[in-house]
Amino acid sequence: MGKVTVLDHPLIKHKLTYIRDKNTGSKEFRELVSELAMLMAYEVTRDLELEEIEIETPIKKMMSPVISGKKLGIVPILRAGLGMVEGMLALLPAAKVGHVGLYRDPETLQAVEYYCKMPQDISERKLIVVDPMLATGVSAIAAINSVKQRGGTNIKLVCLVSVQEGIDAVQEAHPDVDIYVASIDEKLNDHAYIEPGLGDAGDRLFGTK
Repeated sequence: MGKVTVLDHPLIKHKLTYIRDKNTGSKEFRELVSELAMLMAYEVTRDLELEEIEIETPIKKMMSPVISGKKLGIVPILRAGLGMVEGMLALLPAAKVGHVGLYRDPETLQAVEYYCKMPQDISERKLIVVDPMLATGVSAIAAINSVKQRGGTNIKLVCLVSVQEGIDAVQEAHPDVDIYVASIDEKLNDHAYIEPGLGDAGDRLFGTK
């Protein structure tokens, strides 16, 4: 079973408080989501392999560690996941970005894919699927399905706010995927919104209703 990690660094908790606040406007909300994604990327990539190379400091030559060249990919779930991409790229500028577009069928409540574009070398990359919310888990499961169908095998899921129901659903469907979240909230309400949550992340990012 993939591990579940709650990233509880004080800076993450601090910024999460302000994205929850209903009085935070779209500009500040976008900035905070991007900053949170960057902070989370720091932890999510903690297991990257290193190798030693020879460099020369102003004083002498030495062997020093660098990332071993493992390729990375970031896959936002459209549209809210886009808000997390810039922050991750700030730390991982060489990562390629794929996209998965999903909408929920109003009758079946299942996720329907309307767009998917992945790097050609997806099978060679460590992939980070991002979405601010992990509620029922339906969208995350569908997005990971799409990534796997196109050859992705090394996948992590990164979300800001989650509930245990969504985590359990993803773990059941994809037990090989590690999950990273900034918070596990109380519950889903009758409309499948996370409580206390932060509202509709896409609407708050882009100023829509």
